Amino acid sequence: MTGIALWCFYTVVIRRVGYIRMGRSGGPNRPSSTVHDTSDPENDNREEMLHTSSFAANAALASAATGNESTRRGWDWVLQVFGHRKLLKDIRSGLMHVVIFYGFIVLQFGAIDIIWKGISGKPLPLPAYDAFVQSQEITVLLVLLAILYGGFRRYVEQLRRLKRGWKPSLVLWFIGGLMVTVLLTQTFDRLHAAGQLQLQSNSLYTSHAPVSSAIAEALRDIGMTAAVGRVFYELFWWLHYAVLLAFLVYVPQSKHFHIMTAPINLWLRRKTPPGKLVPLDLEDEEAESFGVGAVEQFTSKQLLDLYACVECGRCTNVCPASNTGKLLSPMHLIVKLRDHLTEKGAAITSKSPWVPSFGGQVEKLQTSAHVMTSATPIWVHRSNAHHSAATTTTIEPTMTVQQQAWNVHEDTAVSEVALIGEVMTESELWACTTCRSCEEQCPVGNEHVDKIIDMRRYLVLMEGRIPAEGQRAMNNIERQGNPWGLPRAERAAWLKAYEAEAAALSGGDGVQQPAKPVRTMQEAVRQGEQPELLLWAGTMGAYDQRSRKVLFAFVRLLQEAGIPFAVLGGEEKNSGDTARRMGNELLFQTLCRDNVETLQRYGIRRIVTICPHTFNSLKNEYSDFGLSASVVVEHHTTMLARLVAQGKLRPVHQVKERIVYHDSCYLGRYNGIYDAPRQVLRAIPGVNLVEMERSRQNGMCCGAGGGLMWMEERTGLRVNEARTSQALETSPTVIGSACPYCLTMMEDGIKQLGAEEKVRARDVAELLAESVFGKSQASTVT
Repeated sequence: MTGIALWCFYTVVIRRVGYIRMGRSGGPNRPSSTVHDTSDPENDNREEMLHTSSFAANAALASAATGNESTRRGWDWVLQVFGHRKLLKDIRSGLMHVVIFYGFIVLQFGAIDIIWKGISGKPLPLPAYDAFVQSQEITVLLVLLAILYGGFRRYVEQLRRLKRGWKPSLVLWFIGGLMVTVLLTQTFDRLHAAGQLQLQSNSLYTSHAPVSSAIAEALRDIGMTAAVGRVFYELFWWLHYAVLLAFLVYVPQSKHFHIMTAPINLWLRRKTPPGKLVPLDLEDEEAESFGVGAVEQFTSKQLLDLYACVECGRCTNVCPASNTGKLLSPMHLIVKLRDHLTEKGAAITSKSPWVPSFGGQVEKLQTSAHVMTSATPIWVHRSNAHHSAATTTTIEPTMTVQQQAWNVHEDTAVSEVALIGEVMTESELWACTTCRSCEEQCPVGNEHVDKIIDMRRYLVLMEGRIPAEGQRAMNNIERQGNPWGLPRAERAAWLKAYEAEAAALSGGDGVQQPAKPVRTMQEAVRQGEQPELLLWAGTMGAYDQRSRKVLFAFVRLLQEAGIPFAVLGGEEKNSGDTARRMGNELLFQTLCRDNVETLQRYGIRRIVTICPHTFNSLKNEYSDFGLSASVVVEHHTTMLARLVAQGKLRPVHQVKERIVYHDSCYLGRYNGIYDAPRQVLRAIPGVNLVEMERSRQNGMCCGAGGGLMWMEERTGLRVNEARTSQALETSPTVIGSACPYCLTMMEDGIKQLGAEEKVRARDVAELLAESVFGKSQASTVT
């Protein structure tokens, strides 16, 4: 029996490893980056240019951090696997899992003791054996309580993120069965031993075995004899052994395969920042396609993700798409890909993925497969008590429709099932905001967003399929350099607009004074100068009238602090972030290389921008296309926080506002910047800073990322309405942000919810400018 169970376990694991190895061995070849040339004066290693500010210190810290990266990753792995760091974000289920996890480790020694005693008739020769037995019984009780609580959460409390049905309950029965057979094996062993030692007149209860001895005592009191105890001891010894072996066979064929795959998956997780996508080598003449159009085109690491998933639903529970009635569910993304991979692997190898397999399973796999049928979640608007026009979020419609739509079709071979369309529908792929909240919550290190973008790349580059609004934005970026299709020549028009507004503000006596000019890099070079800092205006800052006000406020603050800088003006191009997240890698790489060429031509060493999306691209992705890693890229909030701390900016005027700050996904989860915006706001006198229930790492997306800024939401609740509603629950007068996209979405949300008379959306730079210059001096700009 033992040999058969071990063979089944080994066979199942080997077959699933084979499915994982169907994937590519690694990411696509990276385009060659520009090699650092020490003879090039624009690429030399001189640090004197950086010594005038804390950028040098930041670079040094970054270098030191890189040196300790391996150690940090090692400790992070230990905390994830053995410390359950992410599981404990939900403290109740986290503690339940901790008890089961460590309970199983402790009980392995007890299982060995039980098996050995049944074979040899003697317990293991362990020191302090009574203490060992006591630890086993206490652990068994704790694990039983944890299992009961797990069943309560799933079937009584009915958490929406947890699946229900008979399959999820199997593990509860397995673990519960193991615990019960442990206790009863020990119970009947004591009853039998007492008869052998003729202890009929003495109590069987002992403090080092409080549960089994108490049960044995009760059974003897109702007349059970030692001989009967011997029979039941052997029965439950064999039952315990059988359940243990059955569980061993079951684990790799279920979601509990994560016991083995999750630690490996966490160890192999990305070493690059989460905001850094793997580039496609579009010049590879041997490439048959770009992106992922079949499951085996994912990397082996991406396929390992599928078997690491525990189906806990934490990812779906925080997904902005799932919470607002869209079809996308990150958990079902992984589960569906896993089912499809298993079926495809089985069909290719002509071997059943299930062991032991029963008659006809292999033949059935050749003619049947899971298929996602066309479906749309039914969204019912729910009133929010904090605001009459607001609505609340729920994942229930998405969970329900995903469960109903993913079924086995008996007349469809897996070879005929299209990955995009019949496993993952296009509506699911285009619902993702790329916020990576799912990845932040995942306790096993799954990376959902990259898979979605890989499939978008295939749709866009190979099949030219993209929603009409997205296609329009792509065409406009390609032709005019901005998603609106405004004239390319107007990119530098914000410079004159700024000078006009700044001049109007400077004339306190009614006489306008000339504004401090904002120089372009071209002008600086003509004057024989090389400004240390480049201000990247970004497409939103250059074209969007509302975002211009943020840019203007930041420019005034830089000038007030005496920071010399220049801009590219008309030489600046779109960063390409929108194109890349929508799958148009070709357009992104074209824009990126043009921008890198411009930056290299001017020898730029420092960049600051008001847009987190641009910040992420410049900081994390441009290095793959030739931008030197020594170029320091900063977001405007970190620079403002530093200037305030250094006393170069003095917020002296009171700003009496109750501000709730909304975290940008590309600033926070992508780049770990949470404190700087809050530091700026706290430095402003009169500000009462409050937090939403979902903030910082757990913050909800505004709905604009992943290219969705330029596309319409046609099902469920608008994401920005949901997020604005959460902000309004704190009764603010201002919703603060540090991203032009977020600012736009929050302002739209305020209007949609009819709260514009009480609440405004403002950027951190605008609020600081009001405190530094006074409301009368900042009102025109902010």
